[in-house]
Amino acid sequence: MQTLLDKSLSSFARTDLLQGPTPIQQAERLEQLLGLKAQGVGLFLKRDDHMLIGGGGNKLRKLEFHIGAALASGVDTVITIGGLQSNHARLTAAVCARLGIACELILTRSVPKAEVDYELNGNVLLDQLFGAEMSVFPAGTDSLAKAELRAAQLRDAGRNVMVLPTGGSTPLGSLGYARCAVEIAQQETQLGVTFNQVVVPNGSAGTHAGLAAGFQLLDRGTSIVKSYSVLSDRDSSAARTVQLTQNALALLGSSAIVQADEITIDGSQLGDGYGLPTLAMQDAVRLMARAEGLLIDPVYSGKAFAGLLADLRQGRFRSGDNVLFVMTGGTPGLYAYRETFQA
Repeated sequence: MQTLLDKSLSSFARTDLLQGPTPIQQAERLEQLLGLKAQGVGLFLKRDDHMLIGGGGNKLRKLEFHIGAALASGVDTVITIGGLQSNHARLTAAVCARLGIACELILTRSVPKAEVDYELNGNVLLDQLFGAEMSVFPAGTDSLAKAELRAAQLRDAGRNVMVLPTGGSTPLGSLGYARCAVEIAQQETQLGVTFNQVVVPNGSAGTHAGLAAGFQLLDRGTSIVKSYSVLSDRDSSAARTVQLTQNALALLGSSAIVQADEITIDGSQLGDGYGLPTLAMQDAVRLMARAEGLLIDPVYSGKAFAGLLADLRQGRFRSGDNVLFVMTGGTPGLYAYRETFQA
């Protein structure tokens, strides 16, 4: 049955990059190892790493709406920004390659890591394979200003250019995860299960904000979503997420007001900063690999899963609760962090 949210979303141009819903699977081995079955707690995984383009990942949901708008307006060049190992940059390059759009990446050395694998492997290698033009700048560079300057040059040369910010996390991009909320609700019906909490990492906030807006419009409320901040401290992440959720709701035609205490963000897993490994993250990545045979990345899902593990071990869920962990992809980043895992 089509919801009002479906109707609102259908008014926006969208390019199908997912080719159907991503699966949800029960993490039965993890449930066993963590003693969750005895507690009556269910743990499920939303496989947003399970996409066909560019190695997959959550940024594709945001790009569906950005690229939809780009194609509708005749854009021939997309410029985006991010850190050196940006998953969003990699997927933007992949989508542009598939659609025959020129792609330029303005990347900054925002993480103080200089290992050979970090510089040349992982997403950097894939950016090159997808044919993107890359420019790399020191930490602290205003990459958005660089992108706008380059866009102006290309427009002067007659090109039609779209500039995308970090992570594609705009109100328009967030609609990708509002749409994901509808997808999750449909899968709940199919699986015969209701999720009490949906858990995600929080970087540029678009994933959390989109899900929060979507569940709000499905009358589930924004607090069903919990995220772990991986880019900045908890308060900065919360302020960004509240504003983006509010803007996404407004874009969808809703007058709902988002209260700060309805946005649930945990800042315990950031560690020394964005992209910097923590022992809890390393343990979480290894546990997922050895218990379920699945890969999660060291920057986003690795830290978020570490936070969820802490909550599960501390008994923060009750018997009958079901938790959905969204695996947001980014696994090429594992190869950039070889020294972290093999030290």
